[in-house]
Amino acid sequence: MKITHASTTLVALPQIEPLADGPTTPGSKNFVALKLGTDQGVEGIGFTFFGGSLDKALLSAVQSFGDLIIGEDPMRIEQIVGKIRASTPAGPAGIATLALSAIDIALWDIKGKVHNQPVGKLAGGHRNRINTYASGALMRHFPLDQLEKSAALLKERGFKQMKTQLALPGDTNQVKEVEHIKVIREAVGYEIDLMCDINQRWDVRQAISIGKQVDPYRLFWLEDVTAPDDYDGLARVANALDTPIACGEYLYGIAPFRQMLEARSVDIVMIDVLRAGGITQWLKIAGMAEAFNIPVVSHLAPEIHVHLVSAIPNGLTVEYMPWSFGLFREVPQPKDGQLTVPQKPGLGLEFDPKTVKFS
Repeated sequence: MKITHASTTLVALPQIEPLADGPTTPGSKNFVALKLGTDQGVEGIGFTFFGGSLDKALLSAVQSFGDLIIGEDPMRIEQIVGKIRASTPAGPAGIATLALSAIDIALWDIKGKVHNQPVGKLAGGHRNRINTYASGALMRHFPLDQLEKSAALLKERGFKQMKTQLALPGDTNQVKEVEHIKVIREAVGYEIDLMCDINQRWDVRQAISIGKQVDPYRLFWLEDVTAPDDYDGLARVANALDTPIACGEYLYGIAPFRQMLEARSVDIVMIDVLRAGGITQWLKIAGMAEAFNIPVVSHLAPEIHVHLVSAIPNGLTVEYMPWSFGLFREVPQPKDGQLTVPQKPGLGLEFDPKTVKFS
């Protein structure tokens, strides 16, 4: 089997919030969609995401990597990854890795279709269902009364886990931060797992100070409390708080995860398949985390991560984030707070031709 062609396109999707009927955020999220074709008619799909002013550069990078691997055997994924890496001295971070991820995801889709198996089973198949948490419905810039209603609605719709944010915009302080969590926790009760994302907006001192004040609200985790490469600072926060610390979504490639794990910086490792370098590298990071007896969770792309988090023994939960849903005809739907792993060959996904149009 040989790769015969690669097709890419840039897709702009509206920033909707369908999980709790929340407000639409102005602007769009832009994705690069990829199709890899073979001489045996098996086709794999992948996508990647960057955001900002470099979307066209990412599109060009994915197309360039796709053109580079024409004639290669799609089943030799590590060989293809090595060829792509050798073609650019850009290093492990940024556009090169994001572009590689789209290629790698499409190769795994092809592999699953060739073997007539879902990617989740090929990647390990540890379980057929996995917990999932609602994400994107409780954003920091939404009014607090909206968040209170949305949190209750998510619970009503069957979510047993959900995530909000702190490091509030504008003129905030510790009192407002703690009150924010208090209102949401009281809206859903303590039987719901409530996570909280900081998006790197605190320093270590703030993370410890505010973190201690929200410890009584029994958060499932505090996420990205400070700079993701401040491994010593993260370790200080993790040691100071009862609340578990999650981090990793901003790390590119596998080496930073080794450094984070060796520094004992986190209680939960969060992996983004697009920033990791694709499914191949995602699984290696998950293996490292297992060696440190640390659970793994995902960032974005639940339609891919449902396969990966379910495949490994230390998989904890999948972020159910709707940003990429418009790319596909259908995506896995949560039921009673869990996702069932798709059983179709490959990723079990099809691009929606209404939104994803290849020239």
